[in-house]
Amino acid sequence: MLIGVLALQGAFAEHKKILDKLNVESFEIRQKKDILKEFDAVILPGGESPVIGKLLKELDIFEELKIKIVNGMPVFGTCAGMILLAKEIENDDRRHLALMDIKVKRNAYGRQLGSFTCSEKFGLIEQFPMVFIRAPHAINAGDNVEVLSVVDDKIVAARQNNILVTAFHPELTDDTRIHEYFIGMVKENDRV
Repeated sequence: MLIGVLALQGAFAEHKKILDKLNVESFEIRQKKDILKEFDAVILPGGESPVIGKLLKELDIFEELKIKIVNGMPVFGTCAGMILLAKEIENDDRRHLALMDIKVKRNAYGRQLGSFTCSEKFGLIEQFPMVFIRAPHAINAGDNVEVLSVVDDKIVAARQNNILVTAFHPELTDDTRIHEYFIGMVKENDRV
C-alpha cells in the first residue's frame, strides 16, 4: 500500500509520521509529477484551504487529483481537507474539489483562540481525542453521507463512499485509530 500525502502547505508531516508509525509506505505530493505516480490513496491535510486550493491549480495538480478521487481513489481530508472536498462552503464563494455532499462552514469555531480539544465518539470508536484548530464543521450532509462524529450538535466527521473527512486533526495526537480506519477503507477499495 502506498499513500500520497498532499504536501503543499499545512500538517502533512504529521500525517506521514502516523503512517510511518503504522508501517504504511507514503510519499509527499508537491508537484504534478508526484500526482501522476501510481498509488493507492491520498490524504489532504489541514492548513489554509484557500492557499491549498490555489496551489493545487497553480501547480497543475487539481484536475489529476480530482479525476483520481472521482474514479474511486480513497481520500482522507482533515480540517482544510474537509473544506477542499465539500460541495458547498457556507461562508466562502470558492469551491475546490467539491466532491462530497456536505455543506461546511469555514472557521466555524472562531479564530485561533477558539481552538480546543475534546474526546468524543468516532464511528465505532468510543472515545477519540479530537484537536480542533480554527476548524470547520459540516452544517448538513446528504442522504448518502454517513455521519461518523458529532460534537456539540455539529458534524465533525463523515464518510461518503471513498471520501473520509474530519474537521479535527487526528494526526496531532498519538492515537492512530482514525488513520487505521482510513487504511481499512483503502483495503476495502481493492486498490491494494
